[in-house]
Amino acid sequence: MRKAIFAIVMASTAIAAAPASAQMWRLQPSVQRQIQGDINQLERQIQRAQQRRAISPREAQGLRRDALNLQRLYNRYGRNGLDRREVADLEMQTNRLRQRLRLERRDWDGRRG
Repeated sequence: MRKAIFAIVMASTAIAAAPASAQMWRLQPSVQRQIQGDINQLERQIQRAQQRRAISPREAQGLRRDALNLQRLYNRYGRNGLDRREVADLEMQTNRLRQRLRLERRDWDGRRG
């Protein structure tokens, strides 16, 4: 009798949990604004670094091109709404560009790469 009750309880728990796990992941508007803000902030940081001569114009040009490509990718992903994979991809590429800017500032060679 205990096994039958336990099986019924487990089955009802699994059925009740199924709709929650099947729900679509919804992007919060604040996440989308945060990603856009990060991209805009990177563009400003690149401009400031060039004005302060922390990076060369050639380094700034390459970083700006990468920031523009990141903005285009954001626009393309954002047409139909962002999903988890797209958010993760944008965050990874934003962090990678931020790291490249940091490294270009610290190399003091005035050359790209």
